[in-house]
Amino acid sequence: MTPNPGPLSGIRVLELPALGPVPFLGMLLADLGAEVVRIDRTPASTDGSDPLTALPVGATGPLGRGRRSITLDLRQPAAAAVALDLAATSDVLIEGFRPGVAERLGVGPEQALARNPTLVYGRMTGWGQDGPLAPTAGHDITYLAISGLLHGIGPAAGPPTPPANYLGDFGGGAMSLAVGVLAAVLSARSTGVGQVVDAAMIDGAAYLATMVRALHGNGLWRDDRTANIFDGGMPHYRCYECSDGRYVAVGALEPKFWAILLTALGLDPVTTPSPYQPGTSAGLTELLSGVFAGRSRDEWAALFAPLDACVAPVLTLAEAPEHPHNKGRGSYVEVAGVRVAAPTPRFSATPCQAAPTPPAIGADTESLLTELGYDPPTRTALRDSGAAG
Repeated sequence: MTPNPGPLSGIRVLELPALGPVPFLGMLLADLGAEVVRIDRTPASTDGSDPLTALPVGATGPLGRGRRSITLDLRQPAAAAVALDLAATSDVLIEGFRPGVAERLGVGPEQALARNPTLVYGRMTGWGQDGPLAPTAGHDITYLAISGLLHGIGPAAGPPTPPANYLGDFGGGAMSLAVGVLAAVLSARSTGVGQVVDAAMIDGAAYLATMVRALHGNGLWRDDRTANIFDGGMPHYRCYECSDGRYVAVGALEPKFWAILLTALGLDPVTTPSPYQPGTSAGLTELLSGVFAGRSRDEWAALFAPLDACVAPVLTLAEAPEHPHNKGRGSYVEVAGVRVAAPTPRFSATPCQAAPTPPAIGADTESLLTELGYDPPTRTALRDSGAAG
């Protein structure tokens, strides 16, 4: 694998088997230049009961890029010993087991930090390492439910709408732990002391809502859906359906943008009610809905493209990579035959790059065992026992 000259070049990360946010974090760190070694489960350690393992959301898809892969059955002490040897040569370890599982496998923080006192041990869970819900199962939707965020997402009529798994798994989880482990690496390099970083998706998601909670605490945000300034409750910050059944997004919050919007729509800024006055929302929404229904999405997009009205077409996942702005910035790359977002943010002196293909599962087992100093008989014994793939 060709080294990535990104800003994390020289940082070594050990990624324990997981799905969702942990592979995303491993991808992110690899994109930024870290050397990421991923432990994959051996066939004997996977019972096939998890339907997500058959989906390209981990090792075999774009999230799995940029690593070296070793297969280990961590239920076997010999495999756990290999994992600790890998941790001893790493700056960061990331895992996504339920609380207590890593300890039972013999690869918990106490065991790993005993081998490597400067190690940053990053832990990813939904509920956190403690608290009444810590030992229970959950998913993105349940973490958002308890954080208070899910209640406010979706249309006013009907149930709340889960926002895919962007907020809990990846925003509140992976991105939160990314900041945490990198901060802890800086601390370890200045103090010589590693530590455990506990990232809970419920905490991270709630943290993202700080601004909305500030508005709510000051009486400026209602606990109702589509009733507020940023949730589609205002006529100048919502989506409108067009004649072809597709949508445009309007974000004309400031008066100067609102004035440009009205002029482009052929409405008189003087006689049209103001969205900044109480009691005008319903009438304005109805008025703008009628106007936007008169043309197709792309006709409106062409009209507003050169204007500072904060109006954009609502693109599908398939359409977004072909938008002129995204193409002009090179915002999408192909990984494992799929168009995905390019690494972000961008660095002037240490540019990042996405590995075009993920490694085959276990492709680096032999070379990594050799690097750790395991002689041929030991390597053979690990494979024969099923501890290593």
